[in-house]
Amino acid sequence: MTLWDGSYPFYPGANACFPFDTTRAVIITVFLSMLLMFIIILPGIRGRGRLFWFLRLVLGLFMGAVLLTVQFTRDWETGWVQANTSYKSFSHVQVNADIGLHIGLAGVNVTLRGNPVHQINETINYNEHFPWNFGADYDRSYSEGLEKGLPSPILYVAEKLSRQSPCAVHRQYRIAGHYASLALWLAFCTWLISILLFSMSILLYGGHMLLLTAALILFSLLLFFTARNTPKCPIQFGPASLRTDYGESFWLTLATGLLCLLLGLAIIILNSVQPEKLKLIFSLEKSSKEEVWDKSCLPAEPSCSAQDVLMVPLGELCQVTATQL
Repeated sequence: MTLWDGSYPFYPGANACFPFDTTRAVIITVFLSMLLMFIIILPGIRGRGRLFWFLRLVLGLFMGAVLLTVQFTRDWETGWVQANTSYKSFSHVQVNADIGLHIGLAGVNVTLRGNPVHQINETINYNEHFPWNFGADYDRSYSEGLEKGLPSPILYVAEKLSRQSPCAVHRQYRIAGHYASLALWLAFCTWLISILLFSMSILLYGGHMLLLTAALILFSLLLFFTARNTPKCPIQFGPASLRTDYGESFWLTLATGLLCLLLGLAIIILNSVQPEKLKLIFSLEKSSKEEVWDKSCLPAEPSCSAQDVLMVPLGELCQVTATQL
């Protein structure tokens, strides 16, 4: 293929890099707005209950935000490699670039970033998404990439994860991602139920729901772990090999699951060993103290002894002392 005016005539221009994840931005904005609204009313809470209330608020919103965000992230498993590779098919022109693979629950992203970005009169900065969730067609996305004339490294990596690839990892990742996502949605529902139970002062059952949330989160991680540890074909770019490892979303989900597990166990143990301290953390002792104060302010009913003192014979009340004029 020949060059025409500094570009390849049969391919479109370089696509802009994939924009930031708007779904993640919306989720973070919503939860930060909720946190800000609750912080505004924080000065209205008196005493040390303010600190416990703020900690419960931050931990609760953190767990909910993580459970929603990791559903849409694409960095459960990531890997990078720097290599000299051909840029387009049927061309001997090579470029030096960073090639990245980012696997999520709903699909895979393949990135290509030139070193430097501007080479051979083009901007080499790609980030292409190939979905494999139920209802999406991975092979169709790959075919569309072929029609658009995506760079060879992106198509090579995407082909390794396709359904027709001899690597045979597409089915494992697709099924594991689907059921891991389902488990995380169930964990989000149980998290909402635990928040509701805590707001109703039903602490023991709230702790049980936190344990169920932790179990669902850890189960989703186990599903993804089994898919990742299946045998993979090597992704070679000359002497360099693209290797992947667990990404930020995996470790963040693991930390959230362990946090739910520890909090659930702590609530259940405190409820059985020292329930008064648990009520102190959830600011429940305040209501009991207010009841005692209200009862002390009520007028005391007359006792039987007081009534006996006041009851005197009617004759004594009618006695008068007469004085002689």
